[in-house]
Order: sequence, then C-alpha cells, then structure tokens
Amino acid sequence: MILTETVVRFNEIERLAHRIAIDYGRTIISSILEELDETLRESRDKTKYTNRGKKRTVIKTILGEIPYSRTLYDIYENGVKIRQIYLLDEAVGMNGSGHFSELLRDLIVRLCCDGTYRDAARSVSEMTGQTISHTAAWSVVQAIGVRLDEHEQYAAGLASKSEGTGTIETSVLFEEQDGVCLNLQGKDRKEYGESKEMKVAIAYDGAVKTGKHRYELTNKVACANFEGADNFVKRKDGVIAGAFNVDEIKMRFLNGDGASWIKKSKTDETVHIQLDQFHRNKAITRSISNPEIKEKITELLYAKDIDLMLHVIEVEAQSTEDEEEREKYIALQKYFENNKDGLVPIHRRGLEIPDPPEGKEYRRMGCMESNIYTIIGNRMKGGRACWSIRGGNNLARLLCLKHTHRLSAILESLGTCVLPERYVEELPVKYSAADVPPHEGKGYNGFRHHFVPSNQKWLKDLVSIKPLYQ
Repeated sequence: MILTETVVRFNEIERLAHRIAIDYGRTIISSILEELDETLRESRDKTKYTNRGKKRTVIKTILGEIPYSRTLYDIYENGVKIRQIYLLDEAVGMNGSGHFSELLRDLIVRLCCDGTYRDAARSVSEMTGQTISHTAAWSVVQAIGVRLDEHEQYAAGLASKSEGTGTIETSVLFEEQDGVCLNLQGKDRKEYGESKEMKVAIAYDGAVKTGKHRYELTNKVACANFEGADNFVKRKDGVIAGAFNVDEIKMRFLNGDGASWIKKSKTDETVHIQLDQFHRNKAITRSISNPEIKEKITELLYAKDIDLMLHVIEVEAQSTEDEEEREKYIALQKYFENNKDGLVPIHRRGLEIPDPPEGKEYRRMGCMESNIYTIIGNRMKGGRACWSIRGGNNLARLLCLKHTHRLSAILESLGTCVLPERYVEELPVKYSAADVPPHEGKGYNGFRHHFVPSNQKWLKDLVSIKPLYQ
C-alpha cells in the first residue's frame, strides 16, 4: 500500500468542485442571456424599437448572483415615444429589476416556512455563495403572501356566488377549526394587545391508512388568518370551493371547541356541528375534582342523556359550599349549554352517512390540535416570535399551502418574484456585449481564480481542467 505524504480532506475537494461548478454555471447563464439579447437586437423592428444602449443588472439565482447586460429600447408609435422596454426581459419573463429566479424564490420560501427569516437568509447565502439578507427573505414572503391573499379573496368572491372552481367530488366533507394565540409586535401590539388569536381551519374528505396505526387525511386544504369571524368564514369557504365541487357535497361535519366564530360556519341543515371531544373532556377534568361526579357526568354523556347531565351539574353547583368549585361547575354548565347540540359525537347520532369511496375511511374527527401545531404553532408560536398582522397572515398562507402539499403548484403559477428597488442597483454600461472584458470585479471565471493551498499541488491540476463547453 502506498500512502501519500499529505492528508487530504474530502470536504476540501467537494467545496472546490462546488465553487467551480456554480461559477461556471453563472458564466453559462450570463452568456446565454447576452447572446439572446444580441439576437433580439438584430431581429427587432428597428422602426418601432430604438436602441438606447445597454444597462447592467443582476439576477439572484440558486447559483448565486448573475450579472449581465441587456439593451434598453424606446418604443415609438406614429413618431411618438410611448415607453421604454428591455426586449430581453420580455422574452424571458423578467420585467423590471431585482429579480429572484423561481428556483431561488421557492428555496427561500421553503426555508422561511421551516425556520426564521435570519436562518433562511443564512442558509441561502451559504448554499449559493451570495449575500441574502433576512429583510430580503422577508420581502419575498410578503410579496408572495400578498398575491396569495388576492387569490383567496377572489376565490371567496366566487364561492359567495356559488361559482367555485373546485373539481374534487365528495358526498361528505369534514371541517375542523380552532384558534391559536400569537404574540404581536409594533403598532399592532399597541392596537390589539400583546397577542391575538389566529383562526385556523382545515377541510378534508376522509382518510387513508398509511401504516399499522397511522392514517393520512385525503385532499386536505387549510386556511389561517387574523381577521374577524365573518371575513374568515368567507375566506375559508373560498379555499374549500377552490378545491372541492361543493355542489356534490351532501353532508358537512364541523368539529370545533365551541367558539362563537366557529358556529358561523353552520349555514344550513347539511352542516352538523360537533364539540371537539378533547376540549369537552378537558372541560370536565378541569371543572370537576370529585371522581364519582366526573364518572357520572361521563356516563350520562355516553348515554346521550344531555338534559339529565346538565341538571346534575346544576345540582352540584348549588350544593357545594366551596365558592371556587361552584364557579367551576357554573362555567362548565354554561359551556355545555352553549354547545348542547354538539355534545353527542357525530358517529353516535345515528345519521345516515354515505359510504366512503373504496380505499378511503370516514374516521372520527379530532385532529385539529395536531394540525394547529403542525401548520402554525411549530413555526409561529414560541421562541419569542412576534408578528405583525400583515406579516403573520402572509406567512400563514404559505404554511397552509406547504402542509397541504399545494405550495409547489401555487408557486409555479405565480411566475417570477421582483423585490423593491431598494434591494437593486442597475448600472449603465457604454460598451456592447462583445466588448465586455473577460474579467470583472474580482475576476472569477470559475476555473482559474480560486485559492488553492500551496501544499496541495494536485488541487492545482484539478483547477486547470478545461470547461466542458467552449
């Protein structure tokens, strides 16, 4: 066995190869864009487009920042200047400055859904070799969130006119709703207090078995927002009508904790409300300390004798001498009376529910607590996180799409992302693409301008490898 005199770490080779690859990729993209710009310049209608020289711009990509030049034109009609345009930007669908490529935009969005804006910016900067600030990452999320809000508002308008575009057909739709309190910041903190409830809703048409004791909800959609009850119900209905053909729905089952805003979703006799069994049982445990009374209340609930159960709670409240215990009984009685119609679980009401499609099951509802954490709580609650109303809503929309496996399709439909001008600097150049010097800035060309340690001569040979394309 022959041993080398120097120990070489593989990660050094990997980092160097990565730098070479992404630098060469940037060179290829820049060359393609500038060659396309030259082709457009030569083939343009010269009577309509007047050449006003080239300007330098930068696009941020997963390979890093790619600078390139493109030609600016004045558009004339009947001898009158109408506006200015970059034919190259029109051709590749990137009008304006401050572009993030769609791949980089998607990467930023996903990282922002998984962690803080600072962590997302740091990860992007490390992976792409460019500087992305946390403010730029935040701006990408806000820009997309605003467009998603417009989409949801439009869908809500269609749903209110019974013109939803959903295509998924189901006879039974399950809905679950709950709220989560998030800390506020800035002027919203002064206006609303330290925290505000974000309303969250999910809808699905059943479940499929994915393991011995595991099930996955099918065709799940989600919606979250800080807004008031009436507007939230409209938004939620728009999200549902955008996925499901609501005309085919015969029965709706709604599970919630009894909050008044949740009950606004009961619009007709096809909607059956159930008090979430977790919250129901939690209320009993917190309010009743006597195990015998607790068992009796539970037995009456199971027997569906709701009136007698409420009477027992009232009697216990009047008979106890402990003022604190009396208040707990009264609070429990009021809670159950306000949700009397939902105390009996839906699966025990004897309803004639249509059979589920083959391979799908209609399971008991009660997964909202898990979804609250998965969709919103895991990212937006805890860790001293604080939100503005607008910023929290925008991120929540992305989180809902991510955890219902719809984020990729939606992002693809949105097209390119443009940042505000303060993140971009556009520089004029006086030379054509053919006159651009071979080295600019620090002179990186991807093959001959990387630092190589002096004791690693074999790395110098690797760096001297010629490009695959000339």
